[in-house]
Amino acid sequence: MEQNRLLRLQDDGQSIWLDFIRRDMLVSGELQQLIEVDGVSGVTSNPSIFEKAIDESHDYDDAIRRLARAGKSASGIYEALVVDDIQRAADLLRPIYDGRKGQDGFVSLEVSPHLARETAGTIAEARRLWVAVDRPNILIKVPGTQEGLLAIQQLISEGININVTLLFGLPRYQEVAEAYIKGLEERARAGKPLEQIASVASFFLSRIDVLIDRLLAEKRESDAEAAELASGLQGKVAIASAKLAYQDFKRIFEGPRFEALAAQGAHVQRLLWASTSTKNPAYSDVKYVETLIGLHTVNTLPLETLNAYRDHGHPAARLEEDIHHAQQVLQRVADEHIDLNQVTQQLEDEGLQKFVEPFDRLMNSLERKRVAALGDAGREQESAR
Repeated sequence: MEQNRLLRLQDDGQSIWLDFIRRDMLVSGELQQLIEVDGVSGVTSNPSIFEKAIDESHDYDDAIRRLARAGKSASGIYEALVVDDIQRAADLLRPIYDGRKGQDGFVSLEVSPHLARETAGTIAEARRLWVAVDRPNILIKVPGTQEGLLAIQQLISEGININVTLLFGLPRYQEVAEAYIKGLEERARAGKPLEQIASVASFFLSRIDVLIDRLLAEKRESDAEAAELASGLQGKVAIASAKLAYQDFKRIFEGPRFEALAAQGAHVQRLLWASTSTKNPAYSDVKYVETLIGLHTVNTLPLETLNAYRDHGHPAARLEEDIHHAQQVLQRVADEHIDLNQVTQQLEDEGLQKFVEPFDRLMNSLERKRVAALGDAGREQESAR
C-alpha cells in the first residue's frame, strides 16, 4: 500500500501545518485525525480564518451568548473564543511538541492587524496573548513590517515564540532573520536559556504571482516586443523568490554567528511557505507545495490544498533544484522594469488590509450578536416572571 503523500514530506524535513481552525474540527476529532493520519503537525490562524470560523457557522453561538451575558465586550468575546480554540488545538498538538523536543506541534495566533505599524502596541499585545493562552506550543504572529522588526527582536529576547507573517521580499526576510538572531543574542547575554525558543518566517507565495502576473499581462498588452519574455515569467516569480530565500536561510543559519548560538541550544528560524492555495486555475493546485520541499521548512496548507496533495502530490526534495534559473527569473523581472521591492511593499500593504477588513467585520458582527444576546436575556427574564 502506498504511503500517504503528506506523510512522505516528513522524510525530506518538511512539516505540514493546517492553515485553518474552527471549533467543530477541534471537538469532532477531525483535527486529531489529520494529525494521526496525515501527519499534520501544526495549525496557523489569522483574522480572516477566524471571521469565517465564527461568523459563518453556528459553532460559537452559545459561547457568544454566554460571554455577552457575562458582560464581555465584542473584543472581549472575540479574544475569549480565539484563546479557547488556540488552547484546544495546542493541547491536541502537545504530544508532537513534546516528542520533537519543542520544535514542532505549534498553533499560531495573530496580534490585532491594527497594530501592524505599532511596535510598542505589538509587543504589549503579544505578551498579553502569550500569557492568556498559557501553552508552550504556541507562536504569536507578528507581521514582518518595518515596525515589527524591533518587536520580533524584543519578544524573542523575552522567550516568546514568534511566527513572522506577511513576508514577500528577500531584503525583508533577511532583516527578519537578523531580528531573530539579535533577540537570541540578547537573551544569551542575559544568561537565559535558548533551547525552547521557536520561530518561523512565513513567506507568502501565491499573492506574489497574482500581482506580478497582472503586471506582466499589462506589459504584454502595451509592448509587443516584450510579450514573449513576459509570458515566460508568468507564474514563476513566487517560487523563484522562495528558492532564493532558502539559500539566504542556509547562509544565515549555517554561518559562524548562528553556530555560536546553536552551541547554546538555539534552533534555526524555519522558513514557512504560506498563501499556498493556487489562485490561478491554469496552474496546478499543488504548485506551491510540489517545488518547495526541503529540510527545516514548513508548508501551511488550507484544507483543499492539503486534500489535493494527499490525492496527487509527488513528494521529493526539490527546493534546491534550479537555483540558477531562480536567479535568472528575478533578473528578468528587473529587466522588464518591474521593481520587486515596490511590488513586495504593495503586497505587504494589501496583505495588512486583507486582515484588517475581516477583523473589523467580525468585530461588528460580534457586537450585533452581543446586543441581541442581551436583548434575548431580557426577554427571557420577562417570560420567567
